[in-house]
Amino acid sequence: MRTEDIQVKDIMTRGVLTMPVESTAGDIVTVMAENKLSAVAIIDKSGEAVGIISEMDILARIDRIDWKNTLVDELVALSIESINPSSTLQEAAQIMTKKHIHRLVVMSEKCVGASNRPVGIVSAGDLMKKYLQ
Repeated sequence: MRTEDIQVKDIMTRGVLTMPVESTAGDIVTVMAENKLSAVAIIDKSGEAVGIISEMDILARIDRIDWKNTLVDELVALSIESINPSSTLQEAAQIMTKKHIHRLVVMSEKCVGASNRPVGIVSAGDLMKKYLQ
């Protein structure tokens, strides 16, 4: 299979760990450490993904905030860069490069279960591993 034919769903990590928007940075750090993750998706009360927060988002502000008690929405603009499972690796690489980001949340597609729900995550490292094969 040619790499330009590979879809994001073929390499994404399934089962994204999510945290509610009401979480504190302390909650997020604990979950990331316990699960050996560098980022988690943030969801609203309806379960829709509204953002992603990474270790770097917290570290960039850790000296200026009471990070254990600061709410997630105070640390990161609640926006999310996402991609559909049927998108190609080339499309994912283009988004990451253009936006200067390291990961994309893979969202369920319309008419495939609930829409706008995180179903996976794909990282720059995932893309690189696949291109090296």
